[in-house]
Amino acid sequence: MKQVNWFERKFDFTVTNQNIMPAILERLAGTPLRMAFKVKFLRDDDCAIRMNNSWSIKEQIGHLSDLEPLWLGRIEDILSNREELRHADLENTKTTNANHNAKSLTQLVSDFEKSRQSTLGALKNLGEQDVFKYALHPRLNVPMRLIDLAYFVAEHDDHHLSKMSELAGGTINGSSIL
Repeated sequence: MKQVNWFERKFDFTVTNQNIMPAILERLAGTPLRMAFKVKFLRDDDCAIRMNNSWSIKEQIGHLSDLEPLWLGRIEDILSNREELRHADLENTKTTNANHNAKSLTQLVSDFEKSRQSTLGALKNLGEQDVFKYALHPRLNVPMRLIDLAYFVAEHDDHHLSKMSELAGGTINGSSIL
C-alpha cells in the first residue's frame, strides 16, 4: 500500500474543541523511541540506500531533526500572537545539503531525540488557553491552533516513520522487518 505524498495531505483542524494535547504530547514523545526500535536491527549501510528516487532511512531521520527548529519557531509564533506562522522551506534544502547518509544511525537518532526534547519542553507547561491560540498556516492557508500544530507534527513524524518501514522492506533481503 502506498501512502499519499505529504504535500497532498488534507487536514481538518475543526474536528475537536477538546483539549487532547496530553495525548498528542505522548505521541510526540514516543517518536524517538519508535524510531530507535525501527532501526535497531538494521545495518548502517543499508539505511543509506535510496530507493525510487526517495530519501534513505537516514535521510528520513535527519529530515525530522532538520524540521524541529521550524516546529519550535511556529510554537513561538503562536504564543507571541503572530498572524501567520513562519514559512517552511518547501524544497527541504537543509535535508538535501546535510549529508545525513554519512552519519551513523546512532548519531541521527540521538540528534533527533535531543531536538524533540526541546520541542516537548516548549509544549509541556502550556496553559489551557494556550492550546487554542492560533496563527495562519502559510501553505495550507488555514488557522492552525497550537494543538493542531502538535497534531500536524505527530502526523508528519508518522509519515516519515512509515516511509522508513517501506524502505526497510526493500533493503533487508527483500523482506520487511519493520
